Amino acid sequence: MLFRRSDLVRIADGSVTLAFRRWDRPYAKAGSRLRTAIGVLAIDTVQPVTVNDLSDETARRAGYGSLTDLMHDLDRYRGGGQLYQIEVRLAGDDPRVTLREQAELGPGELAELHARLARLDARSSHGPWTWTTLRLIAQRPGVRAGDLASSLGRERLPFKTDVRKLKELGLTESLDIGYRLSPRGQALLASVDQPFT
Repeated sequence: MLFRRSDLVRIADGSVTLAFRRWDRPYAKAGSRLRTAIGVLAIDTVQPVTVNDLSDETARRAGYGSLTDLMHDLDRYRGGGQLYQIEVRLAGDDPRVTLREQAELGPGELAELHARLARLDARSSHGPWTWTTLRLIAQRPGVRAGDLASSLGRERLPFKTDVRKLKELGLTESLDIGYRLSPRGQALLASVDQPFT
């Protein structure tokens, strides 16, 4: 479930508490969490509704000036399907943000990170990639994913999937264009003496 940046900002400040989508089936589940650019959103309810269930007030809670504005937007971008009302709120910071700022890595944490990277490499269908990717991002921050992938002879989408795995460990950060190592990733890389391959 995607949100515009402007809607995320208003969810964060509490001025938007509802979202509406037209779906063939629900793509969000009550009680679930969704990581976004502003933090983790809580999806409190997901319920089918009709236009008759809505009002200018519910439209305002979704960030629209009126019900007419809401319906115009839904018809323009979502087409047909069942109309769903989703109650949403900011639940807290993205835990990866906190994790990536943790640059003080003790021996146990370093050993665990080395083991996690080794497991990622062992499961890879294209061979070891973790250290090479970390070093490449360190050398070329802010470079487009396609260009980084190409420099390794890889396809862009599988490369991006691998970088997301590093992001889950708090080692990389996404930029508007490309990536950079997080403080945690920098600390890990500084702890090893392994040449770039």
